[in-house]
Amino acid sequence: MAQVRGRCDERFARVRTAFEENFALRDELGAAVTVLVDGEPVVDLWGGWADRARTRPWERDTLVNVWSTTKGPTALCAHILADRGLLDLDAPVASYWPEFAAAGKQNVKVRDLLSHRAGLAGLREPHSLADLYDWELTTSRLAATEPWWEPGTRSGYHALTYGFLVGEVVRRISGDLPGEFLRREVTGPLGIDFTVGLPEKEADRVAELVTTRASPAQAAFFASLPPVVVASLANPVTGAAVANTAAWRAAEIPAANGHGTARAVAALYGILAGRGTLSGRCVLSEDAAERVREGQGSCRDLVLGAGFAHETEIALGVWLSGPNASYGPNPRAVGHDGAGGSCGLADPESGVALGYVMNRMGVGLADDPRKTALVEAVYSSL
Repeated sequence: MAQVRGRCDERFARVRTAFEENFALRDELGAAVTVLVDGEPVVDLWGGWADRARTRPWERDTLVNVWSTTKGPTALCAHILADRGLLDLDAPVASYWPEFAAAGKQNVKVRDLLSHRAGLAGLREPHSLADLYDWELTTSRLAATEPWWEPGTRSGYHALTYGFLVGEVVRRISGDLPGEFLRREVTGPLGIDFTVGLPEKEADRVAELVTTRASPAQAAFFASLPPVVVASLANPVTGAAVANTAAWRAAEIPAANGHGTARAVAALYGILAGRGTLSGRCVLSEDAAERVREGQGSCRDLVLGAGFAHETEIALGVWLSGPNASYGPNPRAVGHDGAGGSCGLADPESGVALGYVMNRMGVGLADDPRKTALVEAVYSSL
């Protein structure tokens, strides 16, 4: 039985039970969960192991790659610029990034990028890991690429391209890549332990990611998926082995290689739960924080639709909980899952924010049973 450490208010004892059951019943290796209510921590737990060999205990400050849970903080960078009047979400992307107008994309709006409706879920030509680590090459290829579907009409999950698309707009306006912008404007001033990529000096704190092997049936299912799905999820192929490398950690991949603690994830999503404010510091105006939650239309996502039996709705950088209760019973709550299980959640109506991180990756892209158990425990405690 993994040792669970940290603190948990008595009122949220069910969360501690669910967290312990993740180790006992759901094959957890190492993990942490933090819950904030009105900006104050009521749960801050960690436990298990930071490596496959079980030689390094998961510590209070253990970092881990959180995959697509990174997308919420990346979108936050764009919303900060919009809140300052420097970015118009309804303007064409090409007004900030002229090369983007190629291949019929001259009318694609910034909000289409934020809501996975730009039609650029993946590149059409083979794109290697070395290519992915090259910001200029990746963004120039995206600017030249023809959309897979008519932009703005429906969502198709931009698994890796999202961070380059939103991030290049941030760079064109601010002069900074999103990782540096986030550090300067948010994580640095607020002391949040989260980075896009991983500084080499932090390598001793990072957990080793471990993959849960897909079953033959799951592998066969993936092989049968449409080309746009394969382009989004497997061009290039990533995974735990890749994310454990120095090259991945040194790169800027704002859709997928954020590294942080559960406490950091809860704080970043806590900005939205606090309607733009965290720990007394205003990051976004209340109107701007509410704008993040503007749904762009429910649909069967063109990339993730094959894996869900229901329609989903993406807002401007995060997913709405909706009738499917992915982020609790409030349909207006929002959040983002990371491949394999991690999650950030924000519910302004209840003042709740949650961060969950782990290193044993499940086989799904969203709604991992460990995350679901924690979310249900939080809301049953309120």
